[in-house]
Amino acid sequence: VQLQASGGGLVQPGGSLRLSCVVSGFTLDRPAVGWFRQAPGKEREAVSCLSTWNDITHYPDFAKGRFTISRDKTKNTVYLQMNDLRPEDTAVYYCATDLGHSSSYALCLNGPSDRGQGTLVTVSS
Repeated sequence: VQLQASGGGLVQPGGSLRLSCVVSGFTLDRPAVGWFRQAPGKEREAVSCLSTWNDITHYPDFAKGRFTISRDKTKNTVYLQMNDLRPEDTAVYYCATDLGHSSSYALCLNGPSDRGQGTLVTVSS
């Protein structure tokens, strides 16, 4: 199982970024996949999760209305569209999965078993 995230960078407050995650070793039609982040000195937190078999998503409150998770099965890619970015969104973002979970809520709640290297998102003026 491999997950490779990209698309991070420096963006001004209020700006947008789209992160991409190419996966291999499994297909995007059964397990839950998600995005997590970790800022310096802080605990990891879930950003968004998607059940790939029924398209049910889960977002924590801070992400609702600003972040959108999606996937393209033909490209084995998971996306995270982030809008209205804030300085507190600064963190390393990584995509992840747990092949034993098909529930987006369970993945976000329990965390992943497999994750890729992250991509740094910096929100600053």
